Amino acid sequence: MSTLCVIPARGGSKGVPRKNLLDVGGKPLIVWTIEQALATPGLDVVVSTDDEEIADVARGAGARVPWLRPAELAQDTTPTEPVVRHAIDQVSAERGRPDAVMLLQATSPVRHGDTLGRALAEFADTGVDSMVGVVEQPPFIWQAGDPPTAAYDVAARPRRQDLTDQTRRYRETGSLYVTRTEIYERHDNRLGGRIGLFVMAEDEGIDIDTELDVALAARLLTAR
Repeated sequence: MSTLCVIPARGGSKGVPRKNLLDVGGKPLIVWTIEQALATPGLDVVVSTDDEEIADVARGAGARVPWLRPAELAQDTTPTEPVVRHAIDQVSAERGRPDAVMLLQATSPVRHGDTLGRALAEFADTGVDSMVGVVEQPPFIWQAGDPPTAAYDVAARPRRQDLTDQTRRYRETGSLYVTRTEIYERHDNRLGGRIGLFVMAEDEGIDIDTELDVALAARLLTAR
């Protein structure tokens, strides 16, 4: 299976300015994800960006940046799916249509050394059409309303060690997705068809939105 790895990285950022180039543990943020992808056999690693500086940094780290993303695909309101579709079209014209796409978010840089390879193997072994990275979280989730409702039985509060596959809850990390190309083509969505959960370690669930997230990610990455 040929797998295109797309790392989106636009120049604008509201919460943390120039986030993709921010120094995190001694490297630009995006470089952590590029290096993890390049260390994983079987990936054609492409960075999709509208920004020349990001493109230069990405190329210096070994990623391919064969085009700059059009401005209309780099707005604050631009969804990720059209960006991936654009990358699929560009690479298909250049090298042939990939069988699947691994989408990696540079803002979730904490991944273990075997995570990406394990994701590819699990995707192939399970035969799912798309797969989403998740981390387990406690089941004590509430939804606002009148009255508010809980995602667990408040009359029989569960203990973590008593949880079953049916009662466990997971949070989408945003870190990685693996999707058959036809799912993007048919549904314009990274998730569709038969969806599988790819369970990641708890520390891999960090998504950088604040300066505190930056500090925590840097500590974990440099410690590793």
